[in-house]
Amino acid sequence: MRYVAAYMLCALSGKEPTTAAVEKVLKSVGVEADSAKVAAIVKEMAGKNAAEVVEAGRKKIANVSCGSAAPAAAAAAAAPAKAEAKKEESSEEESDGEMGMGLFDD
Repeated sequence: MRYVAAYMLCALSGKEPTTAAVEKVLKSVGVEADSAKVAAIVKEMAGKNAAEVVEAGRKKIANVSCGSAAPAAAAAAAAPAKAEAKKEESSEEESDGEMGMGLFDD
């Protein structure tokens, strides 16, 4: 991810990012760059507009479904009903036990 971020920073300059430029960005923040990884990213992105690549990736991610959303929604819907039933039971108990005094009352 560091390599991609460094590439994107170089692309923001408006010039075509080079291996040397990406390595310079990485070294400026104390990352020892792997020349093979940097070269692979520069080669893969050659001739492509970085903003268009990001936008295409965002569209792909938007189409990814999350399998755990439906069970979580069902559990969330059931939780208020259970909490309401408990609240009714506990409200009777609380009124008997308080006796008008609270920890933070004046």
